[in-house]
Order: sequence, then structure tokens, then C-alpha cells
Amino acid sequence: MTAPSDLSALRIDRSNPTSPGGRSAWPLVIALMVVAIVIAALFAWRRNTAAIAVKTGTAEATGGGSANGDGISANGYVVARTKASVSSKILGRLAWIGVHEGSVMKANDVIARLDDADYAAAANSAKATAASIEAQLAQAKRDLTRQRKLAQDGLVPPSALEDSQTKLDVLTAQLGSAHAQMQLAEASLENTRVRAPFAGTVLRKDAEVGEIVAPSSAGGGLTRTAIVTMADLTTLEVEVDVNEAYIAQVHNGQPARITLDAYPDTSFVGRVRQVVPTADRQKATVLVKVSILDRDPRILSEMGAKVVFESRGADKSAAPRRVMAPAAAVVQTGDGAVVWVVDAGVAKRVKVDVGPGRGDMIEIRQGLSGGESVVLSPPAGLKDGSKVKSDGRS
Repeated sequence: MTAPSDLSALRIDRSNPTSPGGRSAWPLVIALMVVAIVIAALFAWRRNTAAIAVKTGTAEATGGGSANGDGISANGYVVARTKASVSSKILGRLAWIGVHEGSVMKANDVIARLDDADYAAAANSAKATAASIEAQLAQAKRDLTRQRKLAQDGLVPPSALEDSQTKLDVLTAQLGSAHAQMQLAEASLENTRVRAPFAGTVLRKDAEVGEIVAPSSAGGGLTRTAIVTMADLTTLEVEVDVNEAYIAQVHNGQPARITLDAYPDTSFVGRVRQVVPTADRQKATVLVKVSILDRDPRILSEMGAKVVFESRGADKSAAPRRVMAPAAAVVQTGDGAVVWVVDAGVAKRVKVDVGPGRGDMIEIRQGLSGGESVVLSPPAGLKDGSKVKSDGRS
């Protein structure tokens, strides 16, 4: 009888699984799992580090002055206290102009003359009318004298004497009216001559011969409203805007040093003439007028200038710095006001102390020094350290 076959040789050995090609599959599975984890981490990182688009503004230190070791300083311009745009009193064509830029004029000197033919004729007519009435009046006086003698002798009735007296009275009144018309015609003729309102220097010619000129209230179209602009250069002074924070240290009569932008190596002696008793709410400054005591022909109107107000015994560094930021950048939280400052593309939460508002700006008393870029209307998801990118400045 034949022995049964050994079937154990047909059993599958699973102790060393292999791939169809005869190699292990576990390294491939592990590699796929690592790649999936890396891709998921990359997407999570990109989502967490995506820059938030925000609108930004700038916190600015306002005012025209600053405090330093030399004194309070402010920038401004040279202006003439006595300055005028000279125009004619009547409408007319400019027939002659006798000045140019730099001409020195005395008060009442004739600057220009309008076409005066019509006005001269009217003046001559008024003079002739007055002369005619004067002649008639003289004859009426002689007639009245004769009538009185004849009336005394009873040769003429009383009514004749009354007629002579009435004629004399009428001619006297007519002569007064003629004189008034003559004065009006002469005044109109004089108005064709444009005279200097004060002693000064012509800064600019605004019209040429042949152009139509008129008072500013009657100007329009191609009509010139000024003939020349002139100023008294002996009244030159410097006008500067001083920050409200320092204005308490500036007073009338205070000595000052003036440096012109055109001559930075030369300083001129000045004195505060007036601290204008009002402030500019938009700029948070006060206008100060400084007289120039050193007269120099190099000083010209509208030159840029720097003024240093000399203070004796005052702590010049004690004045606070005034910083203004857009009101939309300030967020009120449970622990106070904060702003988000953008530095190198990163938002930083800064706690601030706010002051009064000025239009769309608000004063920052503490927390900012000026020049920072701040986020306007910060989004709700903004966090300290979030990356941001500006999509426009407001």
C-alpha cells in the first residue's frame, strides 16, 4: 500500500513578506506617509504665515517748532508787513506804465496812467459850463444893482426888483452845481492816474500797456485786477508757525536769531513783534511774527528762514512732543486704547494714551514718537506678530 504524500511543503511562509518583485514593501509605505505629513505641515504653515492685507497711515509729529539746546526753533518765510497789490480805481485801458521790478517809489508817485481822453473832455466841458454860469452870475449882479437904484427912484415896479434877485439866486445855485460837476470830472480824470499808496519797492508787474485793468471787484475774463505788487522793504519780518507745545516759552519782545536758507552761514538779529492770539486747529500751531533788526539788502521777501527763540533760564527740553495719528488707527479695548504698528511687515500691538481729536486725527500723548506706520481700522483677526501687507495708504 502506497504511503500518503507530505502536504506540509505546500504551506505559505508569512514570516518574511515580500513585494511581488521579491523586495520588502514597508519602506515605500513609510516614505508615502512622510511625504503626506510634510505636505500637510506645509499647507498649515502657509495658512498660518499668510500676510493679512491692511490699510496703513502714518503717525506724525506736528508743529513747526522744536526744542533743543540753543532754544526753541521754527521755520517760516520772510514777508513784508506793508504790502499791496496796486490796482486802478476805474475800468480802463492801460496807456502808460513807468515802473519795473525793483523800482523804488515815493508815496503818491504816478505808477501808471489809463487812457484818459474821455475823462479829460468831460473835465474840460465841466470847466466851460462853470465859466459860462460865472459870467451870467456877474451880469445878474450888475442888473440887480441897477434895478435897486431904479426902484429907489420909483422908476420900476417892485416885481422887477424881485425878478432880478431871483435870477441872481438861481445862477448862484447853478454855479455851485457846476463847480461840483467840475470837481467830479477832475476826480474821474485823476483816477486814471495810478499812484503809489506808500513809499516802497515794486516787486512784480502784473499788467502791460494795452491791457484792460479794473478794480478787483470789477475784474473778469482777461481783465487785469492789479497793475503792480509793491512792498515797503523796511518792514520785512519773518512769520513762523510755532508748535502749541512750545508757545508758552515765546513772548512779545523776546530776542531771536534769524537764519535765511539762502545764507545759512549768516544770522541776523530779530525780536518777537507779535504772538498772534489764535491757533491753527489743523496744524496745532500759533503764528509768531519776528521783526528783523539787522537791515540787509540781501534779505528779500518770501525767502525761507529759520528762527531760534532765545530763552534764558528755561528748561528747553521739557516741552512734550506732539504726535498726531489717524483716528481710525486707535482701537478702544478693555485695558485702554491701542494701535497696531507695522514694523518690517509685522503688526505689533502698542498701548497708547490718547488726547483730543482734530478732525480725522487724534493726539497720541504716549506710546508713539512720530513716523510710525499704523494700521487703519484693524481687522478682528489681527494678532500681535501677525504678518501684514499694506494695500494702500489713506
